[in-house]
Amino acid sequence: MNMAKSWLEISESALRHNLKALSLRVGKGTAIMAVVKANAYGHGLAEIASLAIKAGASWLGVDNLAEALSARRLLKTTPILTLGYMPKAAIPEAIRANVRMTVYDVEAIRAAGRTGKTARLHIKLETGTTRQGVGEQDLLKVIREAKKHKNVVIEGLSTHYANIEDTTDHGYASGQLKEFVRLSKIAEAEYGRPIPVKHTACSAAAVLFPETHFAVARTGIAMYGLWPSRETLLSAKERGVAPSLKPVLTWKSLLAQVKTVLKGTPVSYGLTERVSRKSKIAVVPVGYSDGYDRGLSSIGAVLVRGKRAPIVGRICMNMFMVDVTDIPGARQEDEVVLIGRQGKETIAAEELASKISTINYEVVARLSQTLPRMVVR
Repeated sequence: MNMAKSWLEISESALRHNLKALSLRVGKGTAIMAVVKANAYGHGLAEIASLAIKAGASWLGVDNLAEALSARRLLKTTPILTLGYMPKAAIPEAIRANVRMTVYDVEAIRAAGRTGKTARLHIKLETGTTRQGVGEQDLLKVIREAKKHKNVVIEGLSTHYANIEDTTDHGYASGQLKEFVRLSKIAEAEYGRPIPVKHTACSAAAVLFPETHFAVARTGIAMYGLWPSRETLLSAKERGVAPSLKPVLTWKSLLAQVKTVLKGTPVSYGLTERVSRKSKIAVVPVGYSDGYDRGLSSIGAVLVRGKRAPIVGRICMNMFMVDVTDIPGARQEDEVVLIGRQGKETIAAEELASKISTINYEVVARLSQTLPRMVVR
């Protein structure tokens, strides 16, 4: 029995559908890395990691050691790669857990070498994002340091695209890809042998550009059934390569109270909004502490009995109010959908993102880890 006042439903079938579609797009020669950083983009690392591997992913991508160790407890042999910064003090524990690491400096390689245990490292190449990564001026130093340590294996080379999602002009990304290929050749020449696991493709690149696929494609947002951007979807449709994606997450709650108030009654903090008629106001026991953005105050909506119920007044820490006057029969403990489908109506993460001037990534990634995640078929 579900006793939660708000929860997330995670669709196993939608995740399986998306991974199959992405696998078909990248082809048999490219493995899928399921990116489960940021608590699996808010979907729940514990829930998604095993489901993704079961559905055909071969690797897991995480941000940090804590995430890597959580994933390792679930999956004993799956290759796990940390994509974010690894503090030098954490490197020995990562290696003991057989976790691969993204590195880009001599100090990290020295720390790995001092452990004496096999360390599989992925060097991130700076190709134009001006974020994590080693550029040509320091690349040879990094490779030479790795060669000093018998236990250090340069397993992979990677990069990340700066401008592949938010545009239909992919000239900059094309330049980054050429730079990645050039730097890879320099690295392999110095290393003295091929570096097998090259990976550059994010979701947008995986869908749009086969030349970015290499050994592994890092599928993040698309795996969860969300498009990286409107421009990516447009570009994919123009090329005739747009996979069908199904949102994996639905966010639900209940009506905690329904009350009738008179015309002119103020609702919530600051008296920022008053009802313009005699109204039925319902309380939804969700707030900004759960990840429901305060910016949705007075402009957002939820679904009740298959109809839209507009938010009235400010969103509070643990609750907000909606107008259910035009929803006949609305009553306490009716199901509420904050993200997802109910009846013929849908509220997508993109809709919420547009209203608060952000992206769908942020809407889902900020969902509180305290919200129960329930896997549904």
